[in-house]
Amino acid sequence: MRSQTAFEREPARRVFAAEFRETRYQFKDDDDEKSPTYVIFPTGIRSNRVFIVGTLTEKQRQGDQNVFYRGRVVDPTGTFFIMAGSYQPEAMQQLARIEPPAFVAVVGKPNIYTTQDGNHLVSVRTESITVVDRETRDLWVLDTARATLDRLDAFGTTDDARKAMDEYGTEVPHVYRKIVYDALTQVQM
Repeated sequence: MRSQTAFEREPARRVFAAEFRETRYQFKDDDDEKSPTYVIFPTGIRSNRVFIVGTLTEKQRQGDQNVFYRGRVVDPTGTFFIMAGSYQPEAMQQLARIEPPAFVAVVGKPNIYTTQDGNHLVSVRTESITVVDRETRDLWVLDTARATLDRLDAFGTTDDARKAMDEYGTEVPHVYRKIVYDALTQVQM
């Protein structure tokens, strides 16, 4: 039997780059400094962790004293920007060892930065990154397509989905069904 005080991690949500790139709503459930920060994806689900798979197309080491790595991971719908630094030492070491191009699986935290002119820059603060094969990438595309379609079927029916409808508009289901279809055309099964 599990203890009531046992720490439970939030599930890492599967999301395509095209949807992740449009994410701009970020919040905390309460004012506690240690409470998790969430985003609500345009398809209407909250997340404080993501699971992405794609091709690491480039990486860059940056900084002299505070070294960190930035990278680009491309899925069939677009590009994720990832980063790992001293607060994620294991992920930083993993990313440092991978030579692009390579299929990778990444678990991390969504991060939204709003610029002074109101633009939103969205990235993934990497917790772990692992080299995978094309079959794993294709299975991720299938699973992410299913998860996205499930969210679209429930669009507007939960508190988070209604918040997404208010934040991102009512055209979301039409737009993301096409994105899912386009992603599935790139899977080789």
